[in-house]
Amino acid sequence: MNDKNNSSIGHTWAEVEKEIFTPEEIAASDLRVALIGELIKARQEKGISQRQLEELSGVKQPVIARMEKGSTSPTVATVLKVLAPLGKTLYIGDMK
Repeated sequence: MNDKNNSSIGHTWAEVEKEIFTPEEIAASDLRVALIGELIKARQEKGISQRQLEELSGVKQPVIARMEKGSTSPTVATVLKVLAPLGKTLYIGDMK
């Protein structure tokens, strides 16, 4: 194989992302990824399984699994229900 077949087409994901998505869509996606990452981290740090989190939060385990995989866009209410037993909440900052 020669190197030409393995070379990049000249665009990084960040470049393509900026062409396809608006800055607001990119920010929203980044926020979702960060939020879900923190949720997973908090659950694992507490040693809580998804099934245990279901019992503590009232949110069904399959919903928690889809949230963690990023295959769903949960409501704020659902996110808050899952975060509460983990000792977490959403902080929006200064809302002037």
